[in-house]
Amino acid sequence: MKKLDLLAATALTLFLATPAFAQQTTPPTSDDTTGQEYQSSNEIIVTATRRNETVQDVPIAITAIGAQELQNAGVDNIRDLEQLAPSIQSSTGQSSATGTTIYLRGITTGGDNPGFEPAVGVFIDGVFRARAGVAISELPELERVEVLRGPQGTLFGRNTSAGALSIYTALPQFETHGYVEGSYGNYNAYGVKGAITGPVSESLALRLDGSYRKRDGYIKDANSSRRFNDVDRWALRGQALLDKGDITFRLIADYYQTDEVCCATVSVVRGPLAPVIQSIAASQGRTGIYTGPPSDRIQAASPNRNYGEKVKDWGFSGELNWDLGDVKLTSITAYRDWRALRSQDIDFSGIDRAYRDGYRTELKDFTQELRLQGSAFNGKLDWLIGGFYLNEKNDLTDTVRFGNDANRYVDTIFAGQLGAAFGTPLQFYGSLGPTVPTLGGALLNPAVPNSLPALQAVYGATLAPLVGCFRAQAGTAPGSLCVIPGFPSTPIPGLAALAANPLPGATAGQGNNNDVFGVKTDAIALFTHNIVNVTDNLSLTLGARWNHERKTMNASINSNTGSCTFFNQVRAGNAAAVAYANVLKQVPGLFNNLFLLSCNPAVNTEFNGNYTDSFTDDEITGTVKLAYKFSPHLMVYGSYDHGYKSGGYNLDQATFDSVLLGGNGAQGRDLRFGAETNDAFEIGFKASPSRAFSLNVAAFYMNFYGLQSLVFSGNNFVVQNVDKSISKGVEAEAQIRPANNLTFQLGYSYIDAQYADSNNFAGTPLQGQEGRQFQNQPKHTVTGAVTWEPRVASNLKGLVHLDFRYNSEVNIPSSNPDPITGRTAIRNEGYGLLNGAIGLQTNDGKIRGEFFVENITNTFYFISGFAVPEQTGNYNGYPGYPRFYGARLRFGF
Repeated sequence: MKKLDLLAATALTLFLATPAFAQQTTPPTSDDTTGQEYQSSNEIIVTATRRNETVQDVPIAITAIGAQELQNAGVDNIRDLEQLAPSIQSSTGQSSATGTTIYLRGITTGGDNPGFEPAVGVFIDGVFRARAGVAISELPELERVEVLRGPQGTLFGRNTSAGALSIYTALPQFETHGYVEGSYGNYNAYGVKGAITGPVSESLALRLDGSYRKRDGYIKDANSSRRFNDVDRWALRGQALLDKGDITFRLIADYYQTDEVCCATVSVVRGPLAPVIQSIAASQGRTGIYTGPPSDRIQAASPNRNYGEKVKDWGFSGELNWDLGDVKLTSITAYRDWRALRSQDIDFSGIDRAYRDGYRTELKDFTQELRLQGSAFNGKLDWLIGGFYLNEKNDLTDTVRFGNDANRYVDTIFAGQLGAAFGTPLQFYGSLGPTVPTLGGALLNPAVPNSLPALQAVYGATLAPLVGCFRAQAGTAPGSLCVIPGFPSTPIPGLAALAANPLPGATAGQGNNNDVFGVKTDAIALFTHNIVNVTDNLSLTLGARWNHERKTMNASINSNTGSCTFFNQVRAGNAAAVAYANVLKQVPGLFNNLFLLSCNPAVNTEFNGNYTDSFTDDEITGTVKLAYKFSPHLMVYGSYDHGYKSGGYNLDQATFDSVLLGGNGAQGRDLRFGAETNDAFEIGFKASPSRAFSLNVAAFYMNFYGLQSLVFSGNNFVVQNVDKSISKGVEAEAQIRPANNLTFQLGYSYIDAQYADSNNFAGTPLQGQEGRQFQNQPKHTVTGAVTWEPRVASNLKGLVHLDFRYNSEVNIPSSNPDPITGRTAIRNEGYGLLNGAIGLQTNDGKIRGEFFVENITNTFYFISGFAVPEQTGNYNGYPGYPRFYGARLRFGF
């Protein structure tokens, strides 16, 4: 039996075996050490339906994590939740700020581009966070977290086609409380956080939270003493709570800032261009690509380029709840301003090929939600109606620029290729020095014979005669030598001079100066969500939402790439440039490859200009759920949900069509991609035979239409709306408390998420992936946690906490899967992550000290990966966290 099967069978056995165990154990009604009543795991109050209900009473697949569990697991941000909920997963690409994505049930929208909106909505205290990167900041003290799986568009606003993550922070209290906590660990990690809360009057309470955290990076630079992927961040958060009985108002204001170095990668697979990079770097005394094992966590970077990333995030919100008797009014008003400033060595090597410098993005969001809810017909109908409005401004300044080795990289690549045919290295841009002739100069050189056996062997029979034809066009040989149909034998003015000299190259610092994008979004929604209590045990939920959205895009492209000059002359019909290009086109791939390396779509001056575009989306989403309670301890349910995520704009000039590659030229609509929709079906049951045990199981089947998928087309990154994708599976969660001081939590998910077989990806970047599992999505995931708090003294108890997550094997985004094995260039075999903590605390938990370890076994794995741009056959991966350990000490009052 394979290890995966054994783990899955073990998890299933635990799920099936524990009910009998739980029933045989009668838990005390009060805590053994404190005499205080404890809250059973199945009694957590959630607001998934915008109503206060226990987890077991909600006909939704939901994982609820309470404050104590979050503290024991050391949850500082959203990504830490993976250890506690099997169906959630996060991934970070080339930016922690703009490249973080969250998966639920295998579905996400990925890409380092603020134009992409998430498929998993994140809400903090009821306020929608527009991007996943906006929501991964340090979290203050939490009350609970709710992970809602499946479409949640009826109640939870926009872009929740895969699910929603709802986070609730601790409220101000009307008794004075507070705490301060300090931590220290390896990689010179240290941090401090704390809070204070208390009353100002009988009806007004305040709260202030603050935190600061710093840690050295865990990825080394092969060419310097620098370290990448560090932590340096701080946050402040203030709250005021006014409670007048029938009226409550909560005001929150917060500020968050980072100044970090992220995100470095490691080389995993090296292709034929790796020696080119090594040779250029070696000539300057540097390492081009680190060739040791990826587990060394070492990347070769250019010493004069960095991965700096600064984020500033601030905002405020006000939530009003007004009990009007039979009707409750809720209003949530919020404003968020999020900004990121980044630099990046985008050639991911020790040569100075290209970089980003001064990449800026800013999101400004104003949201307003209004809800009215109440009951009618003696409680037979629990109704809710509401409206939602979003105004968002998304601004981006992109700055991809060439470095000092840009021309040399291009020339070195072609020097070897052309040297095999001519017997000596040749170049295009003159970066290899005057002793290396240009290709055009070699073709015009009378000493070079018209018929070259090596040339003919490498490039085919047409190139050797072309030499004579080219000389005729340049006026350096008789026209009778031209034997290629369609090539004139008369001299073309300027061709000889163009060919005999180096082509215009790129100067360091040229590229985007700057690309500026702006997208304005206005979204309006009206919704209703109603629960019909047919009988005391049978309920029917009916919900619908009308979504209207308008997006307007403006772009200003201003590149000054010198190495685009020749190609722009070809596009403009310059006779000499066209003739030279026709010669290059006789060598298969030579012209296109030279164009893409010299005038990459990301910096192509062909696209310079101003562009506008706009579109409107309208969609009706909704839900139907039927739930039946066989007893207070067992509920079964079935549901249908229709989800939706709006279309948008890929804010990247590389999305434009180039005329030289057969396109119709740049147009504003080139950046547009369509909406995705989802029809989801789910059945499940929730069982809680005693306060000490609960078991929740859900089976789901989700059809996605127009799934937004970011793919590399070979020339550029584009968004491909996939006709049909399917995510189906089973999820199970068990929570067990056989004794007051001992808690077990187990989770298992089987997720089969794939592009449907019915798709036809022929001629697209997804060719061959029909019917295959989504990359980076494990089919099997097992999570578990155990917390033991044994009594040590009359006012002292211990703490032993372990949590783990096992992911089955996955393909990491890199190459297309092998048609036979189905494997990509980078993959993770099945692996597990184990975290733990051990310590002491007072019975009331106010004073607490512990030692903690994350990734106890120091398991190496990849978070994500990619094919390195302009480096055919080179694949890099983003390594997971190494072992972190340290100590925490907390004092409360």
